[in-house]
Amino acid sequence: MAKKVAVIGAGVSGLISLKCCVDEGLEPTCFERTEDIGGLWRFKETVDDGRASIYQSVITNTSKEMSCFSDFPMPEDFPNFLHNSKLLEYFRIVAEKFDLLKYIQFQTTVLRVEKCPDFASSGQWEIVTVSHGKERSAVFDAVMVCSGHHILPHLPLQSFPGIKNFKGQYFHSRQYKHADGFEGKRILVIGIGNSASDIAVELSKKAAQVFISTRHGSWVTSRISDNGDPWDMISHTRFATMLQNTLPRTVLKWMMEQQMTRWFCHENYGLEPENKYLLKEPIINDELPSRLLCGLVKVKSRVKELTETAAIFEDGTVEEDIDVIVFATGYTFSFPFLEDGLVKVENNMVSLYKYIFPPQLQKSTLACIGLIQPLGSIFPTVELQARWVTRVFKGLCTLPSESIMMADIIKRNEKRIDLFGESISQILQTNYIDYLDELALEIGVKPDLFSLLLKDPKLATKLYFGPCNSYQYRLVGPGRWEGARSAIFSQKQRILKPLKTRSVKASSNFPLSFLLKILGLLAILVGFFLQLQ
Repeated sequence: MAKKVAVIGAGVSGLISLKCCVDEGLEPTCFERTEDIGGLWRFKETVDDGRASIYQSVITNTSKEMSCFSDFPMPEDFPNFLHNSKLLEYFRIVAEKFDLLKYIQFQTTVLRVEKCPDFASSGQWEIVTVSHGKERSAVFDAVMVCSGHHILPHLPLQSFPGIKNFKGQYFHSRQYKHADGFEGKRILVIGIGNSASDIAVELSKKAAQVFISTRHGSWVTSRISDNGDPWDMISHTRFATMLQNTLPRTVLKWMMEQQMTRWFCHENYGLEPENKYLLKEPIINDELPSRLLCGLVKVKSRVKELTETAAIFEDGTVEEDIDVIVFATGYTFSFPFLEDGLVKVENNMVSLYKYIFPPQLQKSTLACIGLIQPLGSIFPTVELQARWVTRVFKGLCTLPSESIMMADIIKRNEKRIDLFGESISQILQTNYIDYLDELALEIGVKPDLFSLLLKDPKLATKLYFGPCNSYQYRLVGPGRWEGARSAIFSQKQRILKPLKTRSVKASSNFPLSFLLKILGLLAILVGFFLQLQ
């Protein structure tokens, strides 16, 4: 059984991995190359090599109730969507609550992770680190790689003929921090993801004109959903997942289109996706449609060529006097401290079992945490990954043979391409609740809805039709938390708490929408009984 575990990185994946190691009675040591915790979510004015970088205004796209750790809800007065500084505050609260800082060696860079000579029998790893110029070596029973995948920018300059002749400024979105210094500029943002949209919107408040170039378009949705609830509290339910898994793709396409166009007509705004059958993650941006409506941001097609001062687009249009180009073209990933071939990326496929374990290892004592892009919050995802991994390390859970794992990797990749497409940006994409349940089943913490329906029908109904948040995976099994049921039923209170900043007299009017629903239900029942006669 593994005892000493090395955790590489002290971002969200590293912190939850530390907690899971402690919960399972393991002895973790975390190596963090910087001076503090937080990883991606700790804003700095400078862009440092080997460290993730964000812009100052970043706010979470997933709500606090869907993003907190499963046995530690965020404070009820925290806003529903958090500025990066507020999320970092939560991480600090977690680190203090569970006494995690004592396991972290700051300003320590991992140089090499190598198998010990007797790896086939011991499964151990030698880790070489450097801190303040001094190298050290230590042996660990297992390794959790938590260094993230937003460090190495993907900058495909070869795909933009004429870029070498361009006289303006150009850089990857990783370098962007805030809109200061871009006053009066004409700016082209290349890409249509969340970062591209955020940056385009923010720049449009100071720039003379912003253009955003997209190859395929994208759905855009707001953080605010039905009745003012956070979007993911409505979208991420087991019921919605059941529909997604059972309905024909044409029906799903129609449903998605109806849902996304309720806010605005994407075709009119030049944003309509090219392939609506792909279940790609929508952009979460509350301001982009307004900026487009005001003409401050304009959508353009793919860039065909660049000149010294202009951009020529695929549709033949030209925009002159471009001062700045921001390449929001995503990231690639690499682990320079690992031996070649340990984490393989071949044929647009990551060869990791369930996005975690290299299948070719004789001993399953190395795992990647957070190397995934779920269609939901990353935080519950990495927590379940870490909970499963630590139990594998302890020998409480076992992995199948290499051949079975490879077959699963290939099948999963084929499904991913079918659902999300072959774009390099989708290489880590996966469904959300299906993946959470898959990991939960391995651990033994997936709630049994049929059993609950008999014993606690109110809870079972909430689990199926309500938001699928992390508390559900603390109701039963290893790591069961007594407060899980209460947290599930009190989440509405925590959603409303930060909004109740002004006393408002409660309305006594009977809600019209509720009345219409009752009348609709009565009409259906009447029609049903008439058919029986």
